[in-house]
Amino acid sequence: MKHPVGDQSPEDLRNTFEKNLQQKIGGIAARPEAAEVVTCQGRTAVFCGGAGGGSGNDVRVVHVGPPSESELVLAYLCEGMYDALTQLMGGSAERTMVLDNIELVFLLIDEHCDGGIILEVDGTKLAGAVLLRDEEGVGEMGMDQGSGMPGQPAQQGVPQGVSTGDMTLGQAFMVARQQFMANMTSRDGM
Repeated sequence: MKHPVGDQSPEDLRNTFEKNLQQKIGGIAARPEAAEVVTCQGRTAVFCGGAGGGSGNDVRVVHVGPPSESELVLAYLCEGMYDALTQLMGGSAERTMVLDNIELVFLLIDEHCDGGIILEVDGTKLAGAVLLRDEEGVGEMGMDQGSGMPGQPAQQGVPQGVSTGDMTLGQAFMVARQQFMANMTSRDGM
C-alpha cells in the first residue's frame, strides 16, 4: 500500500534521498578519525571512512539527522561507530570483511543506539560490548550458578569452562538472545 506524498511513496522518497546523498558524498575522501559534514535535502549528514585509494578502507559510516541536530554530536557518534567497526574488523574496514561479519555490524548498531537514544559512543567500549567483554574481562551481569573458569566468577549465560573471550559467535548470539529476552520480560513486568 502506498502512502502518496505528492506522487511518491515513502520508499521512493527514501531511495531518492539515498541517491542524492551518495552523489553528494561520493567524491569526498573522509578520513576515519575526522567526520565530514554535508547537507542533503535539508538534513545533516555526517560520515567517516571510505577513503579508498588502495588503503582497503572502502566502507563508510553515515549518520543522518534533522537540520536542528548538532553537527558535533553527529560527528562524535559517527567517529565512535567507525572506530568500533574498524576494531571489530581487525583494523581495516573493507567491504568484503564487513559483509562476511554482518552479524557483528548489527550488534554494533544495537550497542550504539536504541530507538534514537544514544547508548555508547566510545569505539573501544562499543567493540568490547559487541564481543561481550568489558574492560576488565569480567562481565557486569553478575554471578551464574556454574563455576566458569577456575579462580574466576562465572558470567550469566556463559557456558561453563568458557571465558567470554573464547566464546564462539553462536554462543555469543545465544547469550545475547537470552539477555535480551530477560531484559524484555523484566521491562514488560512479565
